[in-house]
Amino acid sequence: MKRFPSIKKNSDFQYIYRNGKSYANRLLVMYVVRSGQEANSIGISVSKKVGNSVVRHHVTRLLREIFRLNHNKIETGLNIILVARSAAATSDYRHLEGAYMHLCGLHHILKESK
Repeated sequence: MKRFPSIKKNSDFQYIYRNGKSYANRLLVMYVVRSGQEANSIGISVSKKVGNSVVRHHVTRLLREIFRLNHNKIETGLNIILVARSAAATSDYRHLEGAYMHLCGLHHILKESK
């Protein structure tokens, strides 16, 4: 299983919030900024509004898995932050993945299918 670099530091989150482009749908908000690195980095933010710690960790694990399984479909050299909205707590994997791919399309970071 390939591990992707995580965005952990508050200063990195703040930089991406300020300088990144954001799009949102009912389940997620996605911030994207170019990093210049060869791999994509992911930061996941799930606030207490989403649910208790069990729910928040479940959503986090789902989002990390969605990112991992779809990394070959998106461009490289990006820092991506996913912010879960409260509706994500009751969503299943399929709906979260659909929301993720929808936002990737809005950001124009999907690789062209050949």
